Amino acid sequence: MPPGVELSCYRIVQEALTNTLKHSGARNALVSVCGDDREVMVRVCDDGHGQMPAGPAGGQGLIGLGERAAAYGGTVSAGPAPGGGFLVQAVLPVREQP
Repeated sequence: MPPGVELSCYRIVQEALTNTLKHSGARNALVSVCGDDREVMVRVCDDGHGQMPAGPAGGQGLIGLGERAAAYGGTVSAGPAPGGGFLVQAVLPVREQP
């Protein structure tokens, strides 16, 4: 995997887990990173209350994750998970941007 994509995956997991600790009230979080020669998918799902951060600073970390993924042609989605909790999911192409 290109170093920039690898670092982006790491930072996405780092920010999602930080948010889990700070905001969710979760007892558990599940991290998965999987991919092939075309793309990598990062998922962080917790069993917390599943609400978006509130207030003027709410969601700035999530905005940064979207910008980081977009720099490599990827996407990030975040929000309440089906069945409860909160889910952050990113998909990034496995190639460096020119």
